[in-house]
Amino acid sequence: MAPEKDPVYTGRFIRVNLTAKEVTEEVLDQEIVRKYVGGTGFGARILYNEVAPGVEWSHPDNRMIFATGPLGGTRTAGSGTFSLVTKGPLTNGGTATQANGFFGAYLKLNGLTGVVIQGASDQWVYLYIHDGKAELRDAQHLLNKDTWETEDIIKKELGYKEKGMSVFGIGPAGENLVKFAGVIGDKGHAAPHNGSGAVMGSKKLKAIAIARGKNKVPVFDSDKVATLVKQMHEDVMEWPVGNETHKWGTSMGFPWMLASGNLPIKNMNTNLFPNYEPFLGENYRENKSFEMKPTSCWACPSNHLHIMKVTDGPYAGYVGEEPEYECWALFGPNLMNYDVRSVFVLSNEVDKLGMDVNEAGWLMAFVTDCYERGIIGKEDTDGLEMTWGNAEAVRQMLHKVAKREGLGNILAEGVKRAAEQIGGDALNYAAYIQKGHAPRGHDHRARWTEMLDYATSNQGTIETGPCPVGPDELKLPPLSDTFSPDHVPLMVAKAKPGRQLVDMLGVCVFRVGLNFTHIVDLVNAVTGWNMSVDEAFAAAEREVNLMRAFNIRHGVSMAVEAPSILYSSVPVDGPAKGPHDAPHTNKTFSPNKG
Repeated sequence: MAPEKDPVYTGRFIRVNLTAKEVTEEVLDQEIVRKYVGGTGFGARILYNEVAPGVEWSHPDNRMIFATGPLGGTRTAGSGTFSLVTKGPLTNGGTATQANGFFGAYLKLNGLTGVVIQGASDQWVYLYIHDGKAELRDAQHLLNKDTWETEDIIKKELGYKEKGMSVFGIGPAGENLVKFAGVIGDKGHAAPHNGSGAVMGSKKLKAIAIARGKNKVPVFDSDKVATLVKQMHEDVMEWPVGNETHKWGTSMGFPWMLASGNLPIKNMNTNLFPNYEPFLGENYRENKSFEMKPTSCWACPSNHLHIMKVTDGPYAGYVGEEPEYECWALFGPNLMNYDVRSVFVLSNEVDKLGMDVNEAGWLMAFVTDCYERGIIGKEDTDGLEMTWGNAEAVRQMLHKVAKREGLGNILAEGVKRAAEQIGGDALNYAAYIQKGHAPRGHDHRARWTEMLDYATSNQGTIETGPCPVGPDELKLPPLSDTFSPDHVPLMVAKAKPGRQLVDMLGVCVFRVGLNFTHIVDLVNAVTGWNMSVDEAFAAAEREVNLMRAFNIRHGVSMAVEAPSILYSSVPVDGPAKGPHDAPHTNKTFSPNKG
């Protein structure tokens, strides 16, 4: 009998024990590889198997799993994506957060599927991966450097050009264990949810730097891969979200969100925001206040991102990456800030300091609301006038948060814990889920499916969109007078596998479209498998259930799966003004305690 061929797609990991300063290698059994596919699937399995109940997020026994999937590093658009899975501080439960860029592709070019980090170092280090190997290096000289500075310093000292290495690390926020610190890299790409950067800081790991490598990512059928990649691009261009994102970036969501009542405005005090047009890519890209230089993620043809430089005003000369929709929304309308230049700066300051833009955006709106209402004053803010639209005060407060200075030490705990510490009426003006994290950059009071998903998610972030399942797919009544909110739980449950499957593949959700037959065909062309769509969805459901089981074991119960007072309030104006889902949320969620 002829020997079996070596698998094209292997589950080869590097495991780094920071306590022992040891680097080892392991390869997953092929049955496990197919059962968990990659990315979030691999991370969920390792987290569940290796992090026992009672292990806190900051304990050395917590794990951080950086993993790509079968499509990582291939010709598929946006296949530099990776998942980061760990136990996070905001919920004290699991998280799975994704970042685009180049890191996932460079893992595959080094013959790797992922990296497992365990233990904690007694001094600051960074991990250097090259030629399929890894070594720990001193990082003391990188302390207090922001994420962009860290990236530039490491590349220079190791002798790599800009695209010759991918660096993901933490800024001052992660070093100071800000509970919503994130892991940021490739000049503005973020894996930030549920305090992933705080976990990294607790381990005294400043960054992971991975050289591009000289290997090619092997595929089973290169001709079929090329055909399907072209087909998937066509699928994306037929999908309105993918098409518009391809042309203008995710800022294209502004008119859709505003028209449906989903745009976060003035900390949910209103759903009205006239003159939003300056925040559209088609407008600010023509604004002479910016110089624009196109940039893109691995293998991506999209006109999605640019490196931008402010040319005039108080922030002239400031350089950063083009913000995503949520950045524009949270530091624009949610702070009643109409100045596009300052919104651009605030978004990038959050990235450079190493924080989650969602939590940071809602946090600044919360502080501003409390200041305007007299709940806190100048004596609390060190003289900063936290009024609506005061971008410079917000910028300075973000730095206080990252350094845990003054009021920033309280705010560094996140919206929920900050509101509880301030107390009194502050609890009425804080948007969060009771388990401990703020929403994404949407006003979910107008999107019942997403509010339920966010409240019950196992990841400290969303588990569904932008892969929604609507009533048509479920053979339910259309969204009309005959549609019942009682359908929402089924819609959410049906929507989870689609998004989670994409997060297991090592590819950007905006670049693969929604044709899962083509997506699974591409996986088979890369791996040589004969996986069906049903098998792929079963793998995604397995990951969701495993993360759910992990959270239950770690004490995250249904009692905290409910929105805060503000987050579940009735919109007073705009498209979402009545009827409201309060009677249904009262049935669906646990009792609301604030």
